[in-house]
Amino acid sequence: MKKHYILTAVAALALSFGSCSDFLERDPDQILTEEQVFGDANMIKSVLANYYERVRWGQNTEDSYSYILLDEACRSDGGPDNTQTFSDTQWRVYDYGLIRNINQFLAGVRAAKVLDKDVQLSIEGEARFLRAWTYFNMCRGMGGMPIVGDEVFEYKAGMDITAMQYPRSTEAELYDYIIKECTEIAPLLSEAPSINGARATKWAALMLKARAALYAGSIANYNNKMVNPIKTAGGEVGIPADKAKGYYETALSTAKEVIASGKYQLQNTKPNDKGKNFYEAVCVKENNKEIIWARDYKYPGQTVEFTKLNIPATHAEDIDRCMYSPILNLVEAFEYVDNREGGIKTKDAQGNYIFYNKPEDAFANKDARLYGSIIYPGAPFKGMPVPLQAGRKSLENGVWVSETAKGGTTDAQGNVITSFNGPTTTNEQFINKSGFFFRKFLDETPMSSTRGRNSDMWFPRFRFAEAVMIAAEASFELNKQADAVTYINMVRERAGIQPLTVVTFDDIVQENRVEFAFEDHRYWDLKRWRIADKVWNGIPNDPNAQQYALFPYVINEPGNPNNGKWVFDKQPVHMAPYPRYFQPKHYYNFIDQGWINNNPKLVKNPYQ
Repeated sequence: MKKHYILTAVAALALSFGSCSDFLERDPDQILTEEQVFGDANMIKSVLANYYERVRWGQNTEDSYSYILLDEACRSDGGPDNTQTFSDTQWRVYDYGLIRNINQFLAGVRAAKVLDKDVQLSIEGEARFLRAWTYFNMCRGMGGMPIVGDEVFEYKAGMDITAMQYPRSTEAELYDYIIKECTEIAPLLSEAPSINGARATKWAALMLKARAALYAGSIANYNNKMVNPIKTAGGEVGIPADKAKGYYETALSTAKEVIASGKYQLQNTKPNDKGKNFYEAVCVKENNKEIIWARDYKYPGQTVEFTKLNIPATHAEDIDRCMYSPILNLVEAFEYVDNREGGIKTKDAQGNYIFYNKPEDAFANKDARLYGSIIYPGAPFKGMPVPLQAGRKSLENGVWVSETAKGGTTDAQGNVITSFNGPTTTNEQFINKSGFFFRKFLDETPMSSTRGRNSDMWFPRFRFAEAVMIAAEASFELNKQADAVTYINMVRERAGIQPLTVVTFDDIVQENRVEFAFEDHRYWDLKRWRIADKVWNGIPNDPNAQQYALFPYVINEPGNPNNGKWVFDKQPVHMAPYPRYFQPKHYYNFIDQGWINNNPKLVKNPYQ
């Protein structure tokens, strides 16, 4: 094997496709030769593990702030956040450094003599899966980008680099490449679920194939229904409408293969406690049957701070707590068991308060996934109720008026005015500002909210419920209404809500939102359906674009029959004064001018 330095070889790609990476600045004693890497089976696996570490993009629990950008959560720590519109580079991925490293790795693995054939093919499959995942993350943000295949460019000073300057592919060509790669590598990968879903399997490859096909089908379908479809002359952005049917068929057949495999299931180990069941299906690793591929963490060494940053103050084990909080907009997206309108009932038809004996009564008979995703007032966490009380209300001249105080304040008799958790409309640190806490991804393991330990809860990237929802959506788009009803009712039945007899587009949007809250689906779903600019329209007080809170109050009116009962006020989140504003230019990330300077064959996206 010709001797190269596997890490320093990154330079050639950086010159043709991007800026310098940290690899170029590494000290010589960190460099390993190809012979050293590919002559040792353990070293090969170590390099592969490094690639898994490098594919952490999008909304995830390592970045709690990412949850406040949409309509899922708000900031609770300190003063208001002035976020309104979206960045031109929101969750943009452009990592040809990783793709080059993987291509170098593939060449080495294929020539390695220390691996038996099955292991060799499996490792190749995993590396190609991670490469396809990288392309997928680039494509859903920017559209078509250069496809370099297995090419490993070698740059020498003075050479003509134009041959290394690939133009952008069309958006369809890049999705086709991802689909083709997943089709080819699925047979190379293990059919057995990996430990904690940490490594790619045949089923992870098929899930990526199904998701890529669904995204491509959605763009072919809905982009061309816009008044002004977003596209470039060369097809780098935009997919012809006549390709939609084929993509949906691929998505459906692939999702059905995952569903029929018997390797995973809609986990339902606690059918009599559907809320707890949903939490465990998404968040608990032990005996899990649902997660197909996840970013796993393991204590000690590999941990995540999400629990520490977002745990209620009453349950905190360290000084950190309550940085970000789910909002009412998401809570009301969850239906009632027998009523599809999910609005929390706070007033009667005459505008009078509805009085609840306990705060949690306002959320009775809700979709069980609400309990599994969000801690609402009075709901337990780790076996203890989570108090949320904004203040008290009493009558003045026949009108209910509010009494509020600093979090943790009581009156002379020891009665709580405002609970230790809040919510409040102050700029206090570590106090809730929306009336809700996260439950999904909040770890119940002792000491998981401490600085010394943190949490090792995983973050799912593919789970069985997505296969079911892809099958439902693709069936709907292919006018297979009966199949769409069957699939969507599978997830609704587990959630304990009424089955549907007909599926509409709005049903698909609704079901995805509540099933996959906080799982990096919402932003990409609204983009591919081309409704992000309508939902996040930038209009003040719009019920979708403006973030809302729900403040609970206890009645403090001795002698009144409602004394001690609970009422709620809906109000805009003061921490998020501006409505979310998604503009047409945000459907695709901007192409960086620096990349164009390095490769003039790259073209800009619309609105740049």
